[in-house]
Amino acid sequence: MEANADGDSVDVSSSATRTFLCLLMVTEQMEQESLDVSIYGSADGTTWTAKPLLKLPQQFYCGHAKMVLDLSLRPEIKFIRARWELNRWGRGAPRPMFVAGLVLTEVPPMSRETPGKSAAMAKR
Repeated sequence: MEANADGDSVDVSSSATRTFLCLLMVTEQMEQESLDVSIYGSADGTTWTAKPLLKLPQQFYCGHAKMVLDLSLRPEIKFIRARWELNRWGRGAPRPMFVAGLVLTEVPPMSRETPGKSAAMAKR
């Protein structure tokens, strides 16, 4: 990544839970720069929300950040896409450079028959 941009849109209309684990992985970067990644939503894949549905923590170094995107209370959202913004300051190359990836994994539904950890502990 060397410039601000939007990712491809992803159709989430068939998602059973409408809940996703978002994993941002930064594998390469230069000093004195930052990466901001946000997730936007759309009902039609053309017009996107004015404000992000989710903002991942700002990244300055290699590593990863995880957050949950819960769309269960936003039934009008049928598509999502990521937007990244790069910032560079100080000396050196004038353009920022990140090697990063964003993976969204649908969180599976919880079974009503499977007791949660707290329920199992309460039975003891």
